[in-house]
Amino acid sequence: MGIKIKLVKSFSGSSDKHQRTIDGLGLKKFGQERLLRDTPAIRGMLFKVKHLVTSEIVADEPVVKPRRKPRKTLLREAARAAEAKAP
Repeated sequence: MGIKIKLVKSFSGSSDKHQRTIDGLGLKKFGQERLLRDTPAIRGMLFKVKHLVTSEIVADEPVVKPRRKPRKTLLREAARAAEAKAP
């Protein structure tokens, strides 16, 4: 189960809390849609900005992307692996 969210009203001029909530939902542009997991935290965020968004419950499950390591960490690990192989 997921929730399909669409930004239907501009959030310019809204309070800072509302703008941060919209950003937390991952909405950046007017008319943009997102498919999010149906959790109590997401529902609370939707309730806070219900005058700016529309939402509907859908049967689709959102695709969760695996989290990537920062480039700095990847380079450090590669250097350590190369160093361990060298001697």
